Amino acid sequence: MTILEQYFGLAGKTVLVTGGGRGIGESIAEGFVKAGAKVYICSRKPETCAATAERLSAFGTCIALPVPGDISSAEGRAAIVAEMTSRESSLDVLINNAGALWAAPLAEYPESGWDKVFDLNVKGLFFLIRDLVPLLEAAATRETPARIINIGSIDGFHIPKHETYAYSSSKAASHQLSIHLADQLAGRNITVNVIAPGMFPSKMMQGTLDRVGEDKVTEKVPMRRLTGPDDMAGTAMFLASHAASYITGVVLP
Repeated sequence: MTILEQYFGLAGKTVLVTGGGRGIGESIAEGFVKAGAKVYICSRKPETCAATAERLSAFGTCIALPVPGDISSAEGRAAIVAEMTSRESSLDVLINNAGALWAAPLAEYPESGWDKVFDLNVKGLFFLIRDLVPLLEAAATRETPARIINIGSIDGFHIPKHETYAYSSSKAASHQLSIHLADQLAGRNITVNVIAPGMFPSKMMQGTLDRVGEDKVTEKVPMRRLTGPDDMAGTAMFLASHAASYITGVVLP
């Protein structure tokens, strides 16, 4: 085993990525697959995940869960947990990437939109973690903890210019929830960290990019570019590696 494999190797790890069919989730899944992990992906659209899993299987093991992975509903979460429990006795890494956004003027902001965002970004996040803790704990040791990596957002701690009230509030809530869980789960050898990306060229972001252009969108970004697939995958892979086994409760912009 080389020093890089010792510190950063992920071969043989079992990983679940929610919202893994496209965008940030797909990028993260690809990184883990190429690193030799067995990666499960799920989303509300099983057909999207199936297509992604077929593509990523050229690089290693990627399995799409054949259920509508709607994290916002108890039924959707139960289906995911049942699938994972039937396939695996333990889970090394859970990456909670599934999320929703709703934008509308203040006077027109619908309660249904608020509920949709919070049901997925906060409530669903919490209860999926709760129900997968037994699988995570089965993989965890003091020296090699299991990992929960939640995908937050810089909108959780800066003031957005768009009227995405529920999204920014939900991401701030998910950051605090993650820190709280990190404290509670440390004694069970499970770390909990957050990646809070900036603007990523996802379907969620595409409307803004089309409307104002990438140069305008990134003019206040220190690196003067969007967050890229390698940025997301590399950061998640680090947090899942042996090198990060003593890191928990961190919100990493």
